[in-house]
Amino acid sequence: MTSPATDLPGTAPAEASAPAAASPRTRVRREAHRAHYDRASLNAILDDAYVCHVAFADASGIHCIPTACWRERDHLYIHGSNGSRMLKLAATGAQVCVTVTHLDGIVLARSAFNHSMNYRSAVIYGAFEVVPDARKAAALDVFVERIAPGRSRDARPGDANELAATTILRIALDEAVAKIRTGGPNDDEADLNRPVWAGVLPLKVARFAPLADAAPTGTPDYVRRWQDAAPLA
Repeated sequence: MTSPATDLPGTAPAEASAPAAASPRTRVRREAHRAHYDRASLNAILDDAYVCHVAFADASGIHCIPTACWRERDHLYIHGSNGSRMLKLAATGAQVCVTVTHLDGIVLARSAFNHSMNYRSAVIYGAFEVVPDARKAAALDVFVERIAPGRSRDARPGDANELAATTILRIALDEAVAKIRTGGPNDDEADLNRPVWAGVLPLKVARFAPLADAAPTGTPDYVRRWQDAAPLA
């Protein structure tokens, strides 16, 4: 099992890492001009995500599992039951690949071949490390605040049994890359005069009115303002 680090929620903030340079695994070769290796681009994509996909291999094959995620400084966090196959393997320091994708639009070109999509994506390579028991509650508070700022003051925190049954892992953002496509279609010059509609069909994750459970005791600000918050990815 990998050794837990000390720069975790509840400790003094660590200095932000320098922008990651491309590694043999993160170097983008196809449409390389869309690659972004700077930390700001990566953080923006991760901070817009509620879910990531974790790819790993074990004795039974290769797997890719969706799971909730959140970023804290220079790490991406995940959590789940101690019984999770993925978490048990990742806690040993096994190599994994974590991805996040936001789809921003469908790009319709004048030829079927040149149709595309606008997107923001991130790929992280490396190994997870275990968040120690003493830091679990603080890490989960960051997660709850990511979901709804102010919620950690209202909801009951996890008790000792719940925390003991939960594994929290984090992966450093040292070996990561973002890839982003924006703009309209890239048509061949020979197709530009074709009388075919071309352009972008934008897509966005939308916020809708909150749906209250039975007999709520009141509506907190973060619920009342849910639809007024900044648009999601």
